[in-house]
Amino acid sequence: MKRVITYGTFDLLHYGHIELLRRARAMGDYLVVALSTDEFNWNCKQKKCYFPYEERKRMLEAIRYVDLVIPEENWGQKATDVEKYHIDTFVIGDDWSGKFDFLKEKCEVVYLPRTPEISTTKIKQDLQK
Repeated sequence: MKRVITYGTFDLLHYGHIELLRRARAMGDYLVVALSTDEFNWNCKQKKCYFPYEERKRMLEAIRYVDLVIPEENWGQKATDVEKYHIDTFVIGDDWSGKFDFLKEKCEVVYLPRTPEISTTKIKQDLQK
């Protein structure tokens, strides 16, 4: 069984997120999604989410491409997650290109192109107009 992992906040879930999850799942048989907790988002990323962690988790669990949702609580857990969940492929958007190359000694690292016309940031900006 080929296991894939991806990370994100997945707030204001949109079709760009779904496309990332679909493409990530297509790379393996089992997809783990590490979902940033509210505390991690606020304390480390200075992001305030619209939806709390538990609601974002329930939405992700309802998506057929997702097999398991785990909490992302700190930047450093990626290497331990790869080992703990026996990950073969680490997948993330190409806006992070090169940032996780250190994982290549443990698994394949893939930077997927983002869906260009959509982002949570763009949605928030459009709503403020």
